[in-house]
Amino acid sequence: METDMIIKTNLTALAAVIALTGGANAHATLEQDTALIGATTKITLRVPHGCNGEATNAVRIEIPDGFYAVKPMPKAGWTLTTQTGPYAEPYDNHGREMTEGVRAVIWSGGDLADDHYDEFTIRGSVGPKMSAGQAMFFPAVQTCANGTADWTDTSGSRDVPNPAPSLELIAGAADLGHGHASTDMTATTLGDLEIAAPFARATLPNQPVAGGFMTITNTGQADDVLIGAASSVAGRMEIHEMAMDGDVMRMRALDDGLRIPSGETVTLQPGGFHIMFMDLAGPLVAGDSISVTLTFENAGEVTLTMPVADLQGGGADHSGHGGH
Repeated sequence: METDMIIKTNLTALAAVIALTGGANAHATLEQDTALIGATTKITLRVPHGCNGEATNAVRIEIPDGFYAVKPMPKAGWTLTTQTGPYAEPYDNHGREMTEGVRAVIWSGGDLADDHYDEFTIRGSVGPKMSAGQAMFFPAVQTCANGTADWTDTSGSRDVPNPAPSLELIAGAADLGHGHASTDMTATTLGDLEIAAPFARATLPNQPVAGGFMTITNTGQADDVLIGAASSVAGRMEIHEMAMDGDVMRMRALDDGLRIPSGETVTLQPGGFHIMFMDLAGPLVAGDSISVTLTFENAGEVTLTMPVADLQGGGADHSGHGGH
């Protein structure tokens, strides 16, 4: 049975925000609100219109410091190019030091009409030294026949006409437990799957549920599906998704599991995909670790040690999720 948690949107407040910003839908924005520090994630730029009525012929995304190992997604009908350069600091990418990489991605030669909408996607990793609560900006420029639409202001102000698309960084495995929990960033390998940066969110006393998060990379030639999870700390566990449905945020159980496509990374994070600990035997305490067994359709079972983190903001609050 599909389980929904509905978070009602305050339309009056939303209207006020739109009035202040000159129309939230007029801005180029990111699909993602948050990203986990130390994890691989997908970044999707949403382009809602052209330049003063003209079609968009090119889209450029600047890659910020702290975001590395970038891979762009090709688009049919567009020419994809990248610009590379040195990083501000080196990164350890699966045992290989990276000192330079993609610093800008450009899709050109397209014809996105002003009254049409499209998305442009990249994938990369957030550096482990970034700070929770920090905004990460991805400045973007649309090029049209006789001008541009620049989304490049990184001040963070909502009053500017051209805010750069951004997301908030939230604590991942590199920031857990204030030195008490494991910070081992080594991925767990199960067949063609690599599971990295697992953590659970600490709970309040008597809170019946909690969320679990991680990244799962499928290096194989065939898709796999996360079909189950189990832990001694929970009476039962489910795989969930949070997503907007019009003006409503819905949380639902993925009864058929979570697909892990071949050659892709799926990020389980607050506000998106996650595993749900239900009927908790007791509170999850920041700094502790718990054992969780994941079951995949093809790869089989694997047991992980999942540190418990005390996340402050930036994610979905599951404290009111006891109606399952």
